[in-house]
Amino acid sequence: MDLSLSGIGARALRTRWFVRAPIWLYRHGLGWLLGSRILMLEHTGRSSGQPRYVCLEIVERPAPDRIVIVSGFGERAQWYRNLQADPNCFVSTGRMRRAPAVARLLTGPEASAALERYQHAHPRDWEMLRGAIEKAVGHPVQGLPMVELRLEAAGS
Repeated sequence: MDLSLSGIGARALRTRWFVRAPIWLYRHGLGWLLGSRILMLEHTGRSSGQPRYVCLEIVERPAPDRIVIVSGFGERAQWYRNLQADPNCFVSTGRMRRAPAVARLLTGPEASAALERYQHAHPRDWEMLRGAIEKAVGHPVQGLPMVELRLEAAGS
């Protein structure tokens, strides 16, 4: 058993109840307890058509109406594939609840630049996250897909 921080993080990323616990907080109006770097994304299942939920780290906020998130599990992540099929979604973060948004998959160069900015802004977090992702997926991180969420103005 790997008791390093990245080993524990990898195990946590593969533990369903652990990764879904923040959803409960958001759905009960307590998402603000997770701080300003975590959001809950509500998206539509590409096969089921049902609402799906995932909590993710905010990589950056390049503008008040823009949020960039990363898919640590690459393009195979269900939420990422669902946004490819239907980019309309809802975002909850802090005290903001269920704001309508439209997702845009970042190009390779855009994602690389955003990841580099994240690495410089949060070097310790990046090392822990990178180690956990690499142990969870079983291979080195060579770039990660990113998504920009554009929040829509109320009533637009």
